[in-house]
This record gives sequence, structure tokens and C-alpha cells, in this order.
Amino acid sequence: MPLGIVIRKVPGVTRWVSHVWQAVAVLPGAGNTAWKELRRDGETVEYHAATLPLELFRTDTEAYLHGLSAKVPAIYVVMRETSGAHPLEVVLATASPYEAQDYADTGEELVEKVPMPEGLIAWIRDFVELHHEDEVFIKRRRDKSRVDKQEDGIGDARIRQTSDVYRAPSSKEIVH
Repeated sequence: MPLGIVIRKVPGVTRWVSHVWQAVAVLPGAGNTAWKELRRDGETVEYHAATLPLELFRTDTEAYLHGLSAKVPAIYVVMRETSGAHPLEVVLATASPYEAQDYADTGEELVEKVPMPEGLIAWIRDFVELHHEDEVFIKRRRDKSRVDKQEDGIGDARIRQTSDVYRAPSSKEIVH
């Protein structure tokens, strides 16, 4: 599904930061555009920064369920700072909190959590209901054989005496 990403530019509150950029909304089914101004209120401006495909995968339904069960279900927008005409490049929009965490862990991208509209929640929930399969937990069983009873290969084979197998060999004791 095409998903428009709305980014808001607000004035900074310190003299070191002139503006702050933040992803604030998503537009399901949006047309393809880049950095179109949507709204202006004084120095605060909202842009339709990009339209990206929101892709859902059958193997990630557990992550989508986790995201939908949050107090406020969200779409995660991954952005990267650029030095070009626009300050941010929108890289990805995902419904998977696990994938968003992977991007956040690198520290190279900005990850914003944007509330999911009701229609998008229903669309993702329908996808999960259609494709989710619970995985049965199978506890791993330990092998019953005792391997600690035999001391095989202990110590250094180059040492002839058995008194201290852990000491380093001297040049006289090395077996040729």
C-alpha cells in the first residue's frame, strides 16, 4: 500500500538548533510526491515528504501483532539526514517494531513512531488474521549420556610425565 509520510518542521528552542524535523502522520493510499507543502502556521510547516510502499510479509506477522497490541499502534518511519536540497531522506515505513528497532540500534538513521490511522490498523489486522500461524514451542531436551566421566585429551601431549599435564613443556621434554 502506498503510504505518504508527513514531516513537520518547527523552530528550534535553542540558539544551536534552528529547526526540528519530525514525522507526524501517514497518509494511506497517497499519491507519489516529494516535499509538497501541506500546511503552514507561522514558522511551523508540514510537508508531504515522500510516498513509500508499506509492505507486509507473512513471516513478520508476530511483529505486526506486537505492534497492533500497543496502547497506540504505530507506523515506524526511518529517515536519514542528508546534505542535499532537503534535510531528510525518508528511507522506510514499516509496521514492524522489530525492524524499526534494528534501524534504531545502528544509530545512523532517525526512527519516528507515528500513530496508525484506523483504516490502516484494520488493513494490517486483516493481513495478520489471514497469514498468522502460531509457532509451537518445543523445549530442547538434553542428551542423557555422561561425557564428564572420561578424561580424554587432557593436557599437553608433548609432555611425557603425568605429574603436571597443565604446565608448559621444556625443550628437553618435547617428543619428536
